[in-house]
Amino acid sequence: MNGGLYPSGRAHQLDHRQESTNLADILERVLDKGIVIAGDIQINLLDIELLTIKVRLLIASADKAREMGIDWWAHDPQLSSSAKQDQKKLPSSTNGHHDENKQLNERLERLESQLGQLLERAPAQRSSRKRAGGSLKGR
Repeated sequence: MNGGLYPSGRAHQLDHRQESTNLADILERVLDKGIVIAGDIQINLLDIELLTIKVRLLIASADKAREMGIDWWAHDPQLSSSAKQDQKKLPSSTNGHHDENKQLNERLERLESQLGQLLERAPAQRSSRKRAGGSLKGR
């Protein structure tokens, strides 16, 4: 005799079935309508912003997300076989960031070289000005 504190086997099965139906209805409604959760975390020290983290979470079905204009997964080669095939069709210079990084490194080296040359010339120019009549102070 359980005294009514615990449901019998049959009653427990009905409760479980009703709970799962309610959960399925809630999940269907959320995916159909979509839900957005947003929050910001900011860390300051003496009124100086050190770190800001912006959190944006969207929960929706793929169809609802497409209606809202969100379909990044369709263009990500890691998630979409058609995007992976499209990426293979691109010329190698646009395939990945390797070439772009190489170009940026070459440009950086040229700029550093030019800066080094300017700095080498600067002391020589100052000393030649001093020999030619000193500075403009006192004139």
